[in-house]
Amino acid sequence: MKVIKLGGSLLDDACRRDAVLREVAREWHQGQQLVIVHGGGKHIDHELQKRGIAKKTHAGLRITDDVTLEIVFDVLDHVVNPLIVNELIALGVNAKGISGSSVLIAEKHPPIDGIDLLNVGRVIGAKPVEVIDTLPVISCVAGAFNVNADSAAAAVAVALRADSLEFVTDVAGLLDENGAVVSSLHANAVEKWIDNVSGGMKPKLQAALHALRSGVKTIAIGENGGTNLVAA
Repeated sequence: MKVIKLGGSLLDDACRRDAVLREVAREWHQGQQLVIVHGGGKHIDHELQKRGIAKKTHAGLRITDDVTLEIVFDVLDHVVNPLIVNELIALGVNAKGISGSSVLIAEKHPPIDGIDLLNVGRVIGAKPVEVIDTLPVISCVAGAFNVNADSAAAAVAVALRADSLEFVTDVAGLLDENGAVVSSLHANAVEKWIDNVSGGMKPKLQAALHALRSGVKTIAIGENGGTNLVAA
């Protein structure tokens, strides 16, 4: 069982998205059990810009007021999710779109550095989904919250007792101080890195560490699996 998190600008790039989904389809047709969890930040940013709403983030998370929350739900559940599902169906995959609201369990995220993130949730679990002969595609919303897609993917991987979790995104992987990709890390080393990264990589590593400590054996970060994290 493998959980794949799709995010970054590749969801906004038809060519790169097609390449990734063709590989997903190839694995699925070979009998690999797969689940996709997706974000859609670039699509949300575009919709906010169209409406003249400023994007606000803190510690790699989107500060989500009521209007932004409505946009997040609409874009993820009714734009990005059907986009991925329909393209997989065109590749012969029995893909099924699922709103994260029916799968993910979350509570209000506590303030970070004294800043209230508003309608942002912290994922605390997930319900299992049916994967036999189906490829579920799950959006990163939970109840009345916008949630981080990396945390959502980690929770789904843990709930399904997945062997592996892959963060497919528009970064090469975890970079060292010289800008080189770190090829592999053990779980014990990940915690040290968390304190030294910023932006979206911080919640990604936090989610990865949670998954590793909860039974997921291997995690890959990067469009081509640039950094591999292992439990032991």
